[in-house]
Amino acid sequence: MDGIREEARQGFSKEAGAYDRGRPEYAPQLADWLSGALGLGADSAALDLGAGTGKFTALLAAVAGKIWAVEPVDEMRARLQAKLPVVRALAGTAELIPLPDASVDAVVCAQAFHWFSSEAALAEIRRVLKPGGRLGLVWNVRDESCDWVAAITELMRPYEGDTPRFHSGDWRRPFETSRHFSAPELTALSHCHVGPPERVIVDRFLSVSFIAALPDEEKRRFAEALRRLIATHPELRGRGEVAFSYRTEAYRCVRL
Repeated sequence: MDGIREEARQGFSKEAGAYDRGRPEYAPQLADWLSGALGLGADSAALDLGAGTGKFTALLAAVAGKIWAVEPVDEMRARLQAKLPVVRALAGTAELIPLPDASVDAVVCAQAFHWFSSEAALAEIRRVLKPGGRLGLVWNVRDESCDWVAAITELMRPYEGDTPRFHSGDWRRPFETSRHFSAPELTALSHCHVGPPERVIVDRFLSVSFIAALPDEEKRRFAEALRRLIATHPELRGRGEVAFSYRTEAYRCVRL
């Protein structure tokens, strides 16, 4: 599908399984945010845009009565549909959403908006929202005050290049001049991903787009570097289970 950056197309296609295993779920408190800040309930229709393998879709489906999921990468969308057969999973992009005008009460982008942050995307999102509808933007942000988390970031840095990333803040720029939405309003929540280090660390970071898109040998060396860190860092060494801390940032924007 056109309009997808190549590292996303390749990486998320090749490592959809690692994404599903390694990415954290979302803070349970987000259910209250969906119903409060975004006004969703049993009578609401909502869209998960850039839905990936459906990690956020499941939470959204527990709050809103009618759900669509739009995901451009076939391998990711197939996993979503297998896990959540009652959800309408559609191929599409943020610039070309396959839904009618004014058809949903809220659009939510979880771990995704930095990939397509543009005036064109905001205009298309506004098109499918009902008057007064809400746009929600959600990210699980790594807690880099933890030294081993910061060490993982340093291992990844040489590969990042110009890949769109949440931490750059570039995703905010379209809102500075947007005629379509109010400025993002932040709600911050604490969150923790607990599990075996192979899943919580290795699978998690092999699923990062620009790592997942690497040639197999280079990706193998990166995985070995992660495993060396796990084997040698005093807070990770010998542990069958680790706790990876995140800060969940949830932003509400109102359709103008």
